[in-house]
Amino acid sequence: MRYTWASATHVGLVRTGNEDSVRPVTDGSATGPVVIAVADGMGGAVAGEVASRIAIEAAVADEPTAELTPGDRVRLGNDAVIQAVADDYTLSGMGTTLTLGLFDEGGIARIAHIGDSRLYMLREGELQQLTRDHTLVADLVAMGQITAEQAETHPRRNLVTRVIGTSEVDVDEFDVVLQHGDRLVLCSDGLNSMLRDGEIARLLAEASSPSEAAWELIEAANAAGGTDNTTVAVVDVSS
Repeated sequence: MRYTWASATHVGLVRTGNEDSVRPVTDGSATGPVVIAVADGMGGAVAGEVASRIAIEAAVADEPTAELTPGDRVRLGNDAVIQAVADDYTLSGMGTTLTLGLFDEGGIARIAHIGDSRLYMLREGELQQLTRDHTLVADLVAMGQITAEQAETHPRRNLVTRVIGTSEVDVDEFDVVLQHGDRLVLCSDGLNSMLRDGEIARLLAEASSPSEAAWELIEAANAAGGTDNTTVAVVDVSS
């Protein structure tokens, strides 16, 4: 399989700093393997920006190998954030989400995920959310205590239950078998908090390239209010 990708990030219309990070930061194309990741930091002041940068740099630093799984990469990011806090106590309490995909030569996307950033796939016009949000409201929806619609306005909808930067990190890991024509999106919650899935699907379907798709999504999130940083990485799959 061949992968063609592009990424984009924007501070939004309300925040003064961008706590998101994305890799790669440049557009590209390859038959794989390629590592693509999005992180959304938290912790106040500049700590969120530091956490996402440190975690993602550690996670993607090594060349893709069979010995280093996506889950291993996320755990390396976690270790790096913990060490940064140990070295500088003023960063105490910082953390970050991390959603990472290793796209291999054989058409498999190997995914590791923690937090409420997301991975979507558009296949034959249908959008699927492949990751599960690690949030209080997602847990409540799963238990049937609230509806998905109620989750959108729940007062604690921003409470993330799993993050990078803790001593015990629980990482979701799974594989996705890809096919020609798939378009995947890794994104921070600045995208899906502003746009419903139907709008995300429409913009992805209409864009002629990953770069166009990435920036159309960013612009639409800002047009809807841009209350958070928004970061996306779009990956096209071709045979």
